[in-house]
Amino acid sequence: MTSGAQTPTYPARPPRSRLRTFLPLGVAAWLVLEIWLLTVVAGAASGFTVFLLLLAGFVLGAVVIKRAGRRAFQNLNQALQRGTAPAGGGGNGLMMLGGLLLMIPGLISDVVGLVLLIPPVQKALSRYTERTVERRLREAAPGTLGDAFQQARMHRPDGKVVQGEVIRDEPRDTPQDPRRPLTG
Repeated sequence: MTSGAQTPTYPARPPRSRLRTFLPLGVAAWLVLEIWLLTVVAGAASGFTVFLLLLAGFVLGAVVIKRAGRRAFQNLNQALQRGTAPAGGGGNGLMMLGGLLLMIPGLISDVVGLVLLIPPVQKALSRYTERTVERRLREAAPGTLGDAFQQARMHRPDGKVVQGEVIRDEPRDTPQDPRRPLTG
């Protein structure tokens, strides 16, 4: 029996992106491959050798991250003193990512982390990433991340967009009580 009321229609769910679909599968496959490779190496050498490899990767990763962080902080300080944008941010970020991958237990992540520490690889990845980000920001439709850097918007409760700027009160100004009449 029906009550005559219409069934509410909800907005259709947006399609799932490929990344959301395949990322969990990729992470699971990577973990299985890492564990399998560790057991193969432990069977060929010994468990103590695997432990030493993992410990060396952790220590090397910590040193790399500390060094890249110091370099990034020095670049930032120099840029602030010169009044320019910091240089070399991509290389330091890739060094930190390489150090993090070295710290993660596993031999595949160690190899990828070591590859990221090679300067020509860092330069190539930095250029590729920079071009990709710039292209995506240029292609971005209004109202997306690319537009967010161009202008700020304020949305009213009725959905209308109001563009404007914020004017701050001076510290000595006190707000007027709306119930009191203005005296002048």
